[in-house]
Amino acid sequence: MKEQKFKITDDTGIHARPATILVNKAGQFQSEIELHYNGKSVNLKSIMGVMSLGVPQGAEVTVTADGGDEDNAIEGIAETIKEHLGE
Repeated sequence: MKEQKFKITDDTGIHARPATILVNKAGQFQSEIELHYNGKSVNLKSIMGVMSLGVPQGAEVTVTADGGDEDNAIEGIAETIKEHLGE
């Protein structure tokens, strides 16, 4: 299992458009990918799950990936977050 932490810097946090981008990116991988925030975790391939977390600007989140392509999954999600949401 791989994991990486990120800080969300987007003014509105993880809202509908970037959440959709993240879910679509996660769907490209075979691994189980989860988004962890504030003691809760959701499947990063579920738009409703991601939106239910209500991740605001300034939040720290952790992404975990477990599976055969977990390295590529974490790398792809990291690129997507840095491009659209934070660091």
